[in-house]
Amino acid sequence: MRKHEKSKKTFFYNMKQYVFNNIKQYLIIATIFLIGIVVGIIVVNYLQDESKNQINETITTFIKYLKDDSYKIEYASVFKSVMIKHILFTLCLWFLGCSVVGLPVVYILIGYKGFSLGYTISSIIFTLGMGKGTEFVFLSLFLQNIFVIPAILSIAVSGSNLYKSIIKNKRIENIKIEIIRHTFFCIFMLVFLMIASFVEVYISGFLIDTCINFF
Repeated sequence: MRKHEKSKKTFFYNMKQYVFNNIKQYLIIATIFLIGIVVGIIVVNYLQDESKNQINETITTFIKYLKDDSYKIEYASVFKSVMIKHILFTLCLWFLGCSVVGLPVVYILIGYKGFSLGYTISSIIFTLGMGKGTEFVFLSLFLQNIFVIPAILSIAVSGSNLYKSIIKNKRIENIKIEIIRHTFFCIFMLVFLMIASFVEVYISGFLIDTCINFF
């Protein structure tokens, strides 16, 4: 039991040190992510009426579909598709991190991820109103993003560090070691994304399915 507690403390200590040692990169990438969220919110607010009506119709239709008694969530199928989405995104960030010219694209992807989240949140609140919209956002998006956001930001930070290593260090052997470290780190972050997939499908999905008649 003590060994387990010690390894747990070591894990959190190592993660804390990793974040502390890379705090500058975390701040840069988190800022890009937040800018993406803000832009996504602003875009929805400044859309033309026709586009807003389309958003309203899409979300309203989706909620009606969920309320249909004949509708049943295929949890296993949805979990598989969500997990594949996270794996592909991780592979994309991993590959770009290993490329000399990939860092700007990593920043763009992180910004786009933030934009998508901001756009989705703003669209839901626009359609359902501040009260019910906020509740729906919490049930459908909040819980899994506790794991998703730190994981993708950490992968981007790791890719950024690898990029710097490739630029500064021209020795092939050292670069190979850094790529291996980056690869194992990405695999480790995939564990968090697997947890996020489970939360999104089996917990958030269940909460939405249970509370959908209130919207």
